[in-house]
Amino acid sequence: MIKKLLIALTVIILLGVGYFLLAPLFITTKIDEALPLVPTQNSTLGTTSQPQQTGSATIIGTPGHAASGQVKILSDGTDSYIRYENFKTINGPDIYVYLAKDLDAQDFVNIGKVKATEGNVNYKIPTGVTVSDYKYVMIWCKAFGVLFNYADITDL
Repeated sequence: MIKKLLIALTVIILLGVGYFLLAPLFITTKIDEALPLVPTQNSTLGTTSQPQQTGSATIIGTPGHAASGQVKILSDGTDSYIRYENFKTINGPDIYVYLAKDLDAQDFVNIGKVKATEGNVNYKIPTGVTVSDYKYVMIWCKAFGVLFNYADITDL
């Protein structure tokens, strides 16, 4: 009886671990967020325009974590955003977007949990954070301490 129980528990644990490790390779989340709109100054009609955009930086995947797309920094004068365009990467557990000064993420700011693994995605930069103080935008897995992908934003 105990032997059957141990075998059943082992199978359940192996299935759970297998799902945790393999499911992110097959599950994707796609969104297509519009650019944040900016109210135009001195407008009685309440019209809006697109925010100022920087150039773009290419997203670079790491071994085992393919990625593609571009990163831009957007600003409307009061708020700033990191925008992933034509983004595609693999999914993973507990992944977040960071602004970092180095690829080891020793000096970083957490921007938020990854919303999607494909598409055009905006992440608001927290108030008081100066983007020019950081060299990289990266997606990092907190669960395993693994860098998924990054973009060098030094020249943006």
